[in-house]
Amino acid sequence: MRKILASLLLGCIFLSCEKKDPKEQLKHLSGYWEIDKVEFSNDSVKEYTMSPYIDYLEFNNDKGFRRKVKPKFDGTSIAAGTTEEIEAIVENDSLRLYYKTPYAIWMETVISAEEDKMRILNPEGVIYHYNKYQPINISTNEEAEQ
Repeated sequence: MRKILASLLLGCIFLSCEKKDPKEQLKHLSGYWEIDKVEFSNDSVKEYTMSPYIDYLEFNNDKGFRRKVKPKFDGTSIAAGTTEEIEAIVENDSLRLYYKTPYAIWMETVISAEEDKMRILNPEGVIYHYNKYQPINISTNEEAEQ
């Protein structure tokens, strides 16, 4: 009986720890993302309640870019900063993002990417937690009644 329970436990652990296909994560990266929190270490986390800027990522296959944007109330956004070219490459069973600007080149690792959440690890060991950006809908009472 112990052997059966141990086998079941190990099977459950194996299935729960199964890593998602890194290439599948790439399909979730395009879109508007806002930082939820940043983990500097296990005991040092900075929470973000609201920022005037969000990240816009766009990929066409394994090539893309990231740009900081400032959302406006009418649903549009204003570019705010440099556009960073990105190349996504699967290496060592992980999705790596290689960035390039006129000023720097660096790499980050996608820990997880789903439709509405993603986590990215930078070279310094800092983990960025993102949520898919949801625009604020401000309407007057008249508009709501129509």
